[in-house]
Amino acid sequence: MKAIESIEDFDRLKKQEKPILLDFYADWCGPCQALLPTVEKLAQEYEGRIEIQKVNVDKNRELAAYFEVKSIPALFFMKQSKITERITGLVPESTIREKLELLIK
Repeated sequence: MKAIESIEDFDRLKKQEKPILLDFYADWCGPCQALLPTVEKLAQEYEGRIEIQKVNVDKNRELAAYFEVKSIPALFFMKQSKITERITGLVPESTIREKLELLIK
């Protein structure tokens, strides 16, 4: 799974056609680490259809501020550069999968 390292990375990502899932996390965040294997699994499964990338809030404060991330983990589902869904906290794989399926319809 790719990681967004800068606001420029995000700008490039927005320009492509595929829907996007951004996973805002921190290395010290227990729920974030618990969610990571699920997000990585889904990134492999949806490869080529949805661009799933992670964003470390400690290294990308500017991007976290842009998305107004107040708590983590925070998942942002985007289509055509617009946020369609936002989920905060540890959620089951089925919830994320449901949102991803809506993105590709």
